[in-house]
Amino acid sequence: MRLSQKVKLLSAALVPMLALTACSGGGSGGGADGSGGDEKAKITVWSWDGTVEKAVPGFQAANPNITVEVVNAGSSQDEYKALDNAIQAGSGVPDLVMFEYFAVPYFAVPGKLADLGEFGVDKLKQDYVPAAWSDVTINGKVYALPSDYGPSAMFYNAATLKKAGIKEPPATWDEYYEAAKKIHALGDDYYIAQDTGDIFFLLSLIWQAGGRPFKVDGTKVHIDFTDPGTTKAVAFWQKMLDEGLINTKITGWSDDWNRALNDGTLATQTMGGWLTSTLPERAPKASGDFRVALMPQWQQGEKVGAANGGSSFGIPAAAEHKEAAFKFLEYFAHGGGLSSRVDAGAFVPNMSVLENDAFQSKPNTYFGDQKVGAVLAEASEIVGSGWQYPPFFEWARSIYGDLASPFYTTGKGSLAEILEQWRQRCIQYGNEQGFEVS
Repeated sequence: MRLSQKVKLLSAALVPMLALTACSGGGSGGGADGSGGDEKAKITVWSWDGTVEKAVPGFQAANPNITVEVVNAGSSQDEYKALDNAIQAGSGVPDLVMFEYFAVPYFAVPGKLADLGEFGVDKLKQDYVPAAWSDVTINGKVYALPSDYGPSAMFYNAATLKKAGIKEPPATWDEYYEAAKKIHALGDDYYIAQDTGDIFFLLSLIWQAGGRPFKVDGTKVHIDFTDPGTTKAVAFWQKMLDEGLINTKITGWSDDWNRALNDGTLATQTMGGWLTSTLPERAPKASGDFRVALMPQWQQGEKVGAANGGSSFGIPAAAEHKEAAFKFLEYFAHGGGLSSRVDAGAFVPNMSVLENDAFQSKPNTYFGDQKVGAVLAEASEIVGSGWQYPPFFEWARSIYGDLASPFYTTGKGSLAEILEQWRQRCIQYGNEQGFEVS
């Protein structure tokens, strides 16, 4: 089957899966090119990131001919479904849309996102950490601009570690394993971490260990969970689970999770840097106790990281005001509107911010006056290169939870078995959608 036929098949196949009532959006008024120029343009932005709105007043003051409307289209999954439905319907398509990094190829491969190269986006490349720029580059073309980032870091309760006789946060995964035993010895409720099947956490371990289970070349996708890096990471976490050192009863983002973070019985969380903004709200009683460190390393002395989450913004190919949309995108993701978003709590992958002395030297009261920015800046810059997501990862992540749930509730089976089941399901689904998956 020719590539063009596969893309057409993919586009047609995605619609039934994403069928939802169309959301209204699209711009109105303005010139044919949507640039703003001497004409007026109204652009609609779909975003669940509240900091984007902070950049609107400054942009509109500098560009009085462009009106920006920011719309919360719901959760990321809701937004993707609504967008695909609007594109299919040919109406209500917004001018600018927020995407998690793994969702960019989902829309870019079937031609539903504009190639930002026509706007000279390559000149902005040097302002972004390489891994974030790689996340928005598909087959050599850039389809979105990174807007926030989630370099994996270890958030740890220093008071709980001290109580367990641990003087320094574990710098290697071997030290992490020994620390886990000491923390659990404090009592049945004490654990170094919790996990009920978080695929993004597991993938961050694999990523850091050098595993690259997904290889994507256009519409060809290869999935392999048996490479050395993947095998090492999976075996380590399997050992942690088998020895009862991980809490498998508490689900992330639940009330129980909040309570465990508050009372110190949950000692660490290895997550994206964005946790700095939400942890104070979820664990206010632990203020002053938490600190941030780089992920533990697989070998002493190494400095390799991974990413867990983060988002970008792209312009739908069917958007009415592409040039005006890019002008606003560049403003809040790179230009004059960036500082207002950082002040509002956004963690961005821009080198101009991460290397700034003021950003790196600012103490954070919640984290015991630690200079958290410096740690997260380093975590961003050491993210391993070459990671890829398959174009159908939005579907894949949802099915993983169904496969993993029985293991976490019964303890029967293994992570390796779950990953093989996941691989087989992904192969079947991907081929049904018009890809060549093996």
